[in-house]
Amino acid sequence: MSTTATHIKAITNTSESPFVKLKSINFGDCKWNSGFWADKVKAAAERMLPYMGDLLCGDIGHGLNNFKIAAGEKEGGHKGFYWHDGDFYKFMEAKMYIYGLTKDQSILKELDEYIEWIAKAQEDDGYIHTHIQITEGADRFSNRKYHEMYNFGHLFIAASVHFRITGQSNFLDIAVKQADLLYTYFMPDTKHYARFGFNQTQIMGLVELYRTVKNEKYLKLAEKFINRRGTYKIEHDSTTEGYPIGDMVQERTPFRESTEAVGHAVLALYYYAGAADVYAETGEKALLKALDKLWENVTGKKMYVTGAVGQAHYGASTSLDMIEEGFIDAYMMPNMTAYNETCANLCNAMFSNRMLGIKEESRYADIIELVLYNSGLSGISIEGKDYFYSNPLRMVNNSRDYGAHDNATESPVREPYLECFCCPPNLVRTVCKSSGWAYNLSENGVAVVLFGGNNLNTTMLDGSPLKLSQDTEYPWKGVVKITVDECKSTAFDIKVRIPKWATGSTLRVNGEEVATVTSGQFAVINRSWKAGDTIVLDMPMEIKRLEGHNRIEEVRNQLAIKRGPIVYCIESPDLPNDTSILDVYIKGNELLVAEHKEDFLGGVTVINTELQIRSDKNDEMYQAITKPILKSHKTQLVPYFAWSNRGQAEMTVFMPVIW
Repeated sequence: MSTTATHIKAITNTSESPFVKLKSINFGDCKWNSGFWADKVKAAAERMLPYMGDLLCGDIGHGLNNFKIAAGEKEGGHKGFYWHDGDFYKFMEAKMYIYGLTKDQSILKELDEYIEWIAKAQEDDGYIHTHIQITEGADRFSNRKYHEMYNFGHLFIAASVHFRITGQSNFLDIAVKQADLLYTYFMPDTKHYARFGFNQTQIMGLVELYRTVKNEKYLKLAEKFINRRGTYKIEHDSTTEGYPIGDMVQERTPFRESTEAVGHAVLALYYYAGAADVYAETGEKALLKALDKLWENVTGKKMYVTGAVGQAHYGASTSLDMIEEGFIDAYMMPNMTAYNETCANLCNAMFSNRMLGIKEESRYADIIELVLYNSGLSGISIEGKDYFYSNPLRMVNNSRDYGAHDNATESPVREPYLECFCCPPNLVRTVCKSSGWAYNLSENGVAVVLFGGNNLNTTMLDGSPLKLSQDTEYPWKGVVKITVDECKSTAFDIKVRIPKWATGSTLRVNGEEVATVTSGQFAVINRSWKAGDTIVLDMPMEIKRLEGHNRIEEVRNQLAIKRGPIVYCIESPDLPNDTSILDVYIKGNELLVAEHKEDFLGGVTVINTELQIRSDKNDEMYQAITKPILKSHKTQLVPYFAWSNRGQAEMTVFMPVIW
């Protein structure tokens, strides 16, 4: 195809979506220049991606080798899980963002080499899925467990991003060819293919492809995958054997009737994000009604204090369908066995990002921020070379040591390689694209969504240039200074997010306090701005003690500590030797003091306090109790995302409270 990149180069491109209130900015219009996220993006470029590339382009991750084998240029069998192609596409997407920020031509050359191999592997009719192509006896679209839709969706997304950022169509051509084949197979109401849309990434991918090439058939196909859910009998057939059915894959209830998050958390949240994308283009109210209910259910009844989701590795839905890696009953929130797959946590932010655009409400950005600083970032080590798949809220020695079996996704320490490699590139691409989430464009202005040292150089929806700069030491300090560097002469809005936790915040424009500042909402400042104008948001960084809903049995009479957007934990390196994390208590009125340590865990603010350690318990399942023997211990709490960077450790977010 002969297409040129004349439209916006956004991550999720909602610049022309008619039913989105807050539109995406061009990727690269905002760049982190100092502080927390600038450091993370630098680490991604210098350590995370090179290390990941060595894995996926070598004989460990084997991702590139699979394409070479499918192309007939290399011998061997497929390695990695069925969905390994999609993981490679996510890795490529992360590199695209770094290219978009740096214009490093060596990255572009490297991407071109990958794309050349992928093109060679693609079959003449457009089909590409290396496991099916390489593995004898595995037929295309014969069983949904092969995750073809997952791989296609990430291909469509990565190819769209590549085209927008580079202006090249070599990757997009591959995606369009595959999408056309998908349309041929799945647009007709053929019974055999009716249940294939179980792994919903292809819905997001098709909408993004529609936004990129403006071919409505891709939007129609995305909608078709939604419309088919819950319209057929839930029983195993040849296309479903080997994988759970029903609520596990969101096929028991038609989407527009859904009120509860069920099943595999990643499949569910990709599905919801895809449905939000379809709504953004069609404005169908029934979709939005369901999206509202599902978002409320996820964040209000099934989300951890860290923003993590997917409570259990194995369990049952409320309809008693078997589920894996996903949602169980409301308020059932185990700590030690919490699954909380890194991908699921990131998908929670992706879903909220779409709802933010649609509804223009600050509460969705609060969830994005909560995930980014906590349950998302916990999935990778500070060095950037080791990974968690699951992210529990409590780790006890031997509680997750599953030995050497290949499919273990719960680990007591971060691992240098995960055979199920979906989470690492998902997290790294999120870090790399984070600046694209920092601002949105409103009807007559701009919304400040995320805080961090950055420069914004963008074009408003009316075509006017806008330049802002942000100076802050967030998340360690609560003062954010925004300077207008260039703008139009007529009045427009600057909407500043006031996080829900930031009660008592003040907002000043050129030194004068703005009267209306409500936590959990955007503060809207409309005026005629000029270069040099400043906005200063001052958020009190109070240390807060949090308790769970009274129906969460697992945290009754326990509390967690949070300062600003950061959730804290206690881990065993900060306790006396041989202390079990289960013997640690905290006084409800204990003094909590923040201290920034520049040379500790990459530079973090810790919370100094005094904990109580119990020494009179034994290993009996039940035992008579007298007044507990407690010993005081002065120590520090560390950010949850930074735990497990000092060797194998025990850890807990929630601690039993005494008075």
